[in-house]
Amino acid sequence: MAVYFLYMKTFGRAGGSSAVSAIAYRAGERIRDERTGRIFDHSHRRDVMHKEILLPGEFAGAGAGMDWARDRAALWNAAEAAEIRKNARVAREYLVALPAELSAEQRVVLARGFSRDLAERYRYAVDFAVHAPRDDPRSDPRNFHAHILTTTREVTAAGLGAKTALDLQDSKRRELGLQPVVYELLFVRERWATLTNEALRSAHIEARVDHRSLRAQGIDREPLPRIPRAAFEIDRRGEYSEVAERLRENQQARVQARLAQGVAAIPENLSQNSSPRSPQSLEDIRREARENWLQMRRQQVASPVADAAAADRGNGQEIDG
Repeated sequence: MAVYFLYMKTFGRAGGSSAVSAIAYRAGERIRDERTGRIFDHSHRRDVMHKEILLPGEFAGAGAGMDWARDRAALWNAAEAAEIRKNARVAREYLVALPAELSAEQRVVLARGFSRDLAERYRYAVDFAVHAPRDDPRSDPRNFHAHILTTTREVTAAGLGAKTALDLQDSKRRELGLQPVVYELLFVRERWATLTNEALRSAHIEARVDHRSLRAQGIDREPLPRIPRAAFEIDRRGEYSEVAERLRENQQARVQARLAQGVAAIPENLSQNSSPRSPQSLEDIRREARENWLQMRRQQVASPVADAAAADRGNGQEIDG
């Protein structure tokens, strides 16, 4: 079923990040960082299904004067050159899960529509890449996703201009009559859910996603633990990760506490006269699902008509390629 996943992060000088490095990896290209002289070569990637640069609508019909913004290397080197502070924020990324139920073309249309909305709202350049799932037997074959990288400055006919409203301090936003920036983040999350559901509805698919928390949806269960990238990669390799295991144990403890509260709430006469089946633990469910998928994968590989392009999307933990 379709899963809601949207994760936002920024690339800044303070953390040693490079927008050129980030886009070279996501677009699967070889790009030279003019600021540092380093060359980032990811042209060997074969999982980049689509990549595209979008600008605000007013530049849609612009001619050669905007060619620099449509050139990936030129755009992101310009983004790096525009910043002089050692702690400057150079780029922003939205990582989103694309429904496996959609076709390849429908997934691109969905990612493009969201990217266009962002470009129009914040007047920045948007460079998005749609990735196929990893070709790895330990990965989930539904992990289609998009990396949407944006500049932190507005695009103008003369180049990159002032910082976008999204990157202004709340004090400055108040002076301009704008709400605190957290409202922008909430808007983006809701907008992605809306567009995803519209795409599913247009494709006549019943599945829907919801950007709200489980509590806001009226769902009384513990969310899955979010495992940090480093720990997840250790886990993916089949090695032991103390961090990942501790997070799972803590989450299981919360699940068991909820179950205990539920049992305690059962009337005494009902609990004495019935013997309900013990609920299957979340870890058992996940293990069973993984084993079933691995069995299916082995059958596919053994079949002469197996689809060699099977790939991966799960609970959001594997959306990282």
